Amino acid sequence: MSYQLELRHFTYFLAVAEELHFRKAADRLYISQPGLSRQIKQMEEIIGAKLFIRDKRNVDLTASGRYLKKELDYIFNHIDFTIKQTRLIDQGSDGEVRIGFLGSAMQTVIPELLVKTNENFPNIQFSLEEMSNYLQVEAIERDQLDLGFVRLARVSKELKMKTIFKDTFSLVLPEDHYLNIDNFKSIDQVSHENFILFSSRYSSLYYDKIMSICEDKGFTPKVSHKSVHGQTIYKLVESGLGVAIVPSSLQYGFDLGVKFLEIPKIPQKAVLSVIWKENNRNPALQQLLNLMNI
Repeated sequence: MSYQLELRHFTYFLAVAEELHFRKAADRLYISQPGLSRQIKQMEEIIGAKLFIRDKRNVDLTASGRYLKKELDYIFNHIDFTIKQTRLIDQGSDGEVRIGFLGSAMQTVIPELLVKTNENFPNIQFSLEEMSNYLQVEAIERDQLDLGFVRLARVSKELKMKTIFKDTFSLVLPEDHYLNIDNFKSIDQVSHENFILFSSRYSSLYYDKIMSICEDKGFTPKVSHKSVHGQTIYKLVESGLGVAIVPSSLQYGFDLGVKFLEIPKIPQKAVLSVIWKENNRNPALQQLLNLMNI
């Protein structure tokens, strides 16, 4: 008997690929486990490739299975977004742009961009999500985001990147700390204190720059705490658990007992870049890139 691939095959495959467990995938799909196994076997026969490695205890993807999952993730995400865009356009919208960002971008670049877009293209809608550098890259590659605001040195060849903002760095201290704008001359004045930093998971490039700021002044900071959230870092500083170094623009929008002193005479800058996929076909994204002179 000959068979052909149908949408259900891909749906069944993705469920097993995500769960890596046939019973759990079957429960999720509301079908029997033997029925699901038959469908996956049929799919492998039609394609002519083994997609899963199975034994009595474990299920894993083969190399071909991993490739198929990655491509299907992209295709399904693109279909979902295309349907949503079609619905928005039918309602009179110019469509939606999905934006990922680091917290500091919301203090500087994004509000200005949204205002400017609203003035020029009022029918464009936005979806905004704060997320790490690498989650943004992954989401753009998988067609889950259109635009990302990141701190990275480089991205893959299929993505485009442009620097859009360079910021100074500031030292974050408890309000009652003895250092102030008049007597703060160099970061080595706090070399003996604990440091509370953004985790390298937030941005390895940013983390390395912080370390280099200190090492240029002859010391390696003693890092007592790490976080990916600015407010958490400021709360720890406010509690007297250490000092921090952050992009200067991150001092706005918080009401905590800390003060910010811009670090003088250092070459390091906090560089914010925008990234997007070169072959992204969202027309609303192109209007946004034009506004940003990209």
